[in-house]
Amino acid sequence: MKITRNFFIFIFLFFNNSSLFANDISFDDWLKNFKIYALKNEISETTFDKAMSHVVFLPKVIKYDRFQPEFYEDTKTYVSKRTSSLKVKKGTDLYKSNQSFINSIDSKFSVEKSLLLALMGIETNFGTYVGKMDILSSLATLSFDKRRSKFFTKELITILQLVERNKIDHNILYGSWAGAFGNFQFMPSTIEKYAIDYDKDDVIELKSTKDSFASAANYINKIGWKKNQPCFIKVSLNKNVPKKLLNTSAKKLHNKNKFKILKQYIKDNETYSISENLFGAIITPDKDIIPDAENLEPAYIVFDNYEKILQWNRSLRFGLAVCTLKNKFENAL
Repeated sequence: MKITRNFFIFIFLFFNNSSLFANDISFDDWLKNFKIYALKNEISETTFDKAMSHVVFLPKVIKYDRFQPEFYEDTKTYVSKRTSSLKVKKGTDLYKSNQSFINSIDSKFSVEKSLLLALMGIETNFGTYVGKMDILSSLATLSFDKRRSKFFTKELITILQLVERNKIDHNILYGSWAGAFGNFQFMPSTIEKYAIDYDKDDVIELKSTKDSFASAANYINKIGWKKNQPCFIKVSLNKNVPKKLLNTSAKKLHNKNKFKILKQYIKDNETYSISENLFGAIITPDKDIIPDAENLEPAYIVFDNYEKILQWNRSLRFGLAVCTLKNKFENAL
């Protein structure tokens, strides 16, 4: 009897947490099940029917999910593509057109304008490509798919809750294949936690300069960004560096230590003007991605600010690109 009871407990937990996300049913049947789930999560039938009436399965979203540049481009290629001189010029022009406002955001939120420009430049090329995908269909497709269904189901529920509370208009929800929206590509959970109606017009408009810059600054500030602290330094490693110190994944950086400890494993370690008490970690981002990549090249020591960028987008290359472009803006502005 105990075995039977435990079995039914297992089945209950499994179906309450997993069956909604399984792919052994059609998308239409999944959508019917998802509606039941949504109505139990503070979403009215009126809102669901209004927002989800035109949702469809998008096969190309699955293709994009399986073939992201973070998973196949080497670091040099990935970073150079996203930090070009043309991108610096476009960002500088945007800054000059909104100089007073962007400076005020820098000061108010204690987040460098160079970082905000770098994030916007890499995410949407300064608002010129915010994406044209139907976000609700994208999120539904990724929720239906097995690979990351739990994460995207939560995001889909969140965006519907925002529609329910009139925080965002479902008619404007067009963005990236992964469900991100606006100039800085906020996911629904990020909109819920950090987006700001900065111009006080009762609408959070993340494709507008004011709301989007303020929201991005609020987000990066709230997760712990430290103004005027370094992101990373590129280093050449000595061959005696312990393998356990090398990070090849962005999921969780391990074996962090003070720079005075880590610097013993890098060449020309006296040339870096870094506080010896600053904690960092060593990353070798190509090793687990690029076939035949060198064990110790390229290599970087990354600091706490870099990890904040990973909270924005958990990709070692994305973090390096943002911080590289940030440094270029600091020299250009």
